[in-house]
Amino acid sequence: MFNLKFKLSKDVVKDNALKFIVLLGIVSLLGDMTYEGARSITGPYLALLGASAAAVGFVSGFGELVGYSLRFVSGYLADKSRQYWALTIIGYAVNLLAVPLLALAGNWPMAALLLIAERMGKAIRTPSRDVMLSHAASQVGRGWGFGLHEAMDQIGAILGPLIVAVILYFHGNYQAGFAFLLLPAVLALAVLVTSRLLYPHPHDLEIHVPKIKTKGLMRVYWIYIAAVVFIALGFADFPLVAYHFQKIQLVSPVIIPIFYSVAMGVDALAALVFGRLFDKVGMWALIMAVMCSAFFAPLVFCGDFNLALLGMVLWGVGMGAQESIMRAAVAEMSPVKVRGSAYGVFSTIYGFSWFIGSFTMGILYGFSFNLMVIFSLLSQLLAVVPLFLIRNYRP
Repeated sequence: MFNLKFKLSKDVVKDNALKFIVLLGIVSLLGDMTYEGARSITGPYLALLGASAAAVGFVSGFGELVGYSLRFVSGYLADKSRQYWALTIIGYAVNLLAVPLLALAGNWPMAALLLIAERMGKAIRTPSRDVMLSHAASQVGRGWGFGLHEAMDQIGAILGPLIVAVILYFHGNYQAGFAFLLLPAVLALAVLVTSRLLYPHPHDLEIHVPKIKTKGLMRVYWIYIAAVVFIALGFADFPLVAYHFQKIQLVSPVIIPIFYSVAMGVDALAALVFGRLFDKVGMWALIMAVMCSAFFAPLVFCGDFNLALLGMVLWGVGMGAQESIMRAAVAEMSPVKVRGSAYGVFSTIYGFSWFIGSFTMGILYGFSFNLMVIFSLLSQLLAVVPLFLIRNYRP
C-alpha cells in the first residue's frame, strides 16, 4: 500500500511538472511571436532608418551584452530574494511591451534603445524562469524538459515572423507589423499571471535535489563555460544575416522573415531531438550539435538562394541546441541554492562573448565575407575542445 501511494504521489508530481512546463511553454510561444516576429525585421528596419552594417552589428551585439550582463545581477537577486515569480513577471512585461513601441520609432537610435530595453526585460526574467523550469524538468529529464519548452517557444518564433511577413505583404510597412505584435504580448502576460496563480511554489516540483557536495560552482562548470564562449563568439545574430540578404538582394524583403521561420522550425525540432539525446548521452549531444551548426556561416554568407536556405537550417540547429541543451547542462552542474547565479554567470559570459563576436563580424563584413566566415567557423569549432574534456560528465 505504501509503495502504491508513493508511486501515485510521484506520478502526480510528474504530471504537475509537465503541466507547469507546458504553461511556461505557452508563455514563451506567445512571447516569441512578439519579439521574434520583431527580430525577423529589425535588421532591414534599422537599415531603412539609416543604420550601417557596423551599426546593426553593434546594436544587436550590444543589446545582447546589456541583456546578458544584467542576468548576472538578476540571477544573484533571484538566489538571495527567492522572488522568482516577481522577477519573471516584471521582466516579461518590459521584454514584451517594448516591441510594439518600435512602431513609433522615428529614427534608428530610438529603435536601438527600444531593442536594448527589450533585451533588458529578457535579462530580468530569464534566470528566475529557468530556475523554475529546472525544478519541473528534473521530473521528466532536464534535456527533454528544456527541449519541450524550447520547441513550444519556437512555434511562436515560427508564427511571429510569418505573421509579420503577411502584414508586410498586404500593408507594405514595418510599423504595422510591430503594432500588431501588441496582441500576443498581452496574451503572454495573461497566461504568465495564470501560471503564477496555479503554481506559486515551483521548487516543490523538484523532489530530488542533485547530489552535488560543493557549495559553489564546480570545475566542470567553468570548463563548460569556456566552450560557451567560443560558441557565442562565432554565432552570427540574425539581424546581420537579414542585413546581408537585403544588401545583396539575395531574397526579397517579404521572404526574409520566412527564412527566419524556417530556421525557427528547425530550432524546435532540434531542441526536442538533441534534448532527448542529452538525457541519454550527455555532452556528446552538444558536441554533435556544434559540429553540425558550425558550417552555417559559409552557406549563409557565400552561397546562393538554396545554399543560404540550407545555412539557415544549420543555424536553426545551433539555436535549438543553445536554447535547450546549454540551459539544461547548467542545471546539471549547479547546486539548487546557487542555480540562479549559475544561470546568471552563464548568461553574462555568453552575452559578452556574443557582443564581441557580433561586433567583430559586423566590422569584418565591411572588409571581407571570407574573413568573417573563417572567424565564425573557427570560433565554433574551437568550442569542441573543452566540450570533449567533459564529454563523460554526469551528475
